[in-house]
Amino acid sequence: MDTIREGLALVVVAIGSAFSVIGVLGILRLPDVYARLHAAGKVSVFGAALLALAVVLLAPGTLGRALILVALLVIAGPVVSHAIASAAYRMNVPIKHAVRNDLARVQGDNRSEEIQ
Repeated sequence: MDTIREGLALVVVAIGSAFSVIGVLGILRLPDVYARLHAAGKVSVFGAALLALAVVLLAPGTLGRALILVALLVIAGPVVSHAIASAAYRMNVPIKHAVRNDLARVQGDNRSEEIQ
């Protein structure tokens, strides 16, 4: 039974690490801060949650701590990404390859002319 659990933990670690690597590649390859935040925010939560699951599989006594960690990541990840994106938008960081800018109409910016 221990070898099955260890093998499953190894698979979960590999998948979690793959998610983390994909997030890093997204941060390196995507063109602007908004797309990079999307890659970092979405993928890193899954990677960390899967790594926490692997820890639970190897040390079952850590289930409570792992659940708290995953809950904090799921709650804080989108909030932090939104705060960084909002700050970047207010600092006039340009949006590359934007099709439309819904915030320009709400805030009365003139950035909608830049996009077209």
